[in-house]
Amino acid sequence: MDIIYCHIIALCIGFVLDKLLGDPNWLPHPIVAFGNAISFLTRRLNKGNARFITGALMSVFLIAAVFVIFYFLIAYAYIYNNIVGIVVEALFIFFGLAGTTLIKEGRAVFNALSISLGDGRKQIARIVGRDTQSLGENQIKAATLETLSENLSDGVVAPLFWYAIGGLPAMMTYKMINTLDSMIGYKNEQYGKFGCFAARIDDVANFIPARITAMLIATFGWSKRAFNYIIKYGNAHSSPNAGYPEAALAGVLNVQFGGAHEYFGELVDKPTIGNNKRDFNNNDLKITIRIIRIVELSTVIIICIMTALV
Repeated sequence: MDIIYCHIIALCIGFVLDKLLGDPNWLPHPIVAFGNAISFLTRRLNKGNARFITGALMSVFLIAAVFVIFYFLIAYAYIYNNIVGIVVEALFIFFGLAGTTLIKEGRAVFNALSISLGDGRKQIARIVGRDTQSLGENQIKAATLETLSENLSDGVVAPLFWYAIGGLPAMMTYKMINTLDSMIGYKNEQYGKFGCFAARIDDVANFIPARITAMLIATFGWSKRAFNYIIKYGNAHSSPNAGYPEAALAGVLNVQFGGAHEYFGELVDKPTIGNNKRDFNNNDLKITIRIIRIVELSTVIIICIMTALV
């Protein structure tokens, strides 16, 4: 079997596995291992006067280690047998995708809110980095939809983009970069210097995927306003990337995202995206979920076609 078609089969299997299983608790996950490695080294290195240097060296070491490990893992798997290669590749593609988990977490927040505001605050705390104890119902729904749009890039489009660029090693390397940013890429006293390099690398890795995600959201949301919002608000966000998919979804839903939020007890003023300050509803979640599904499927199909034509 041609190796090109092996990669296409592995991608399709990995995608289907994500749709069927999501992230089951009983299955060991490599991202958990990534997080454990980051925590282990951070506890030992995030101190002293050279935190930027130690943080940068740690990040480079972990990023390089993941690339090397998966480069040889997939190479030797295919050398041994194409079927073994497909199985190994499909398994880690499945681990690299978060589309089903994204939808599950979004629904869980809205379902928790239907029970009580306290339940909603607890549930939203699972997927956002901001303080949630003072959030009202509408703020929780807004935070959920903002997170879904941003993580459609981080958890779906960006991993697939890097898979298309460099195969499984590039995909898993991206996952390490993204995990580093999510754990130490904060602009506060504890991580401001230590995680600065990791945050900048994540910005670079997500630069193109975030803009692709925004265009796909606008396209499959059938919204001219979304394209206008991408141009008007995409670079208004404090992040160089997060604003683009958020702006696109705000345009599709005709809502307003952004504003001031608390992170680790500090008030962070974020610009608003959109100008229709209305209450959010369950239909907003349904539209967002539909877009997530279409974007993920279309991205997989595009990569399969491009791979076959190479």
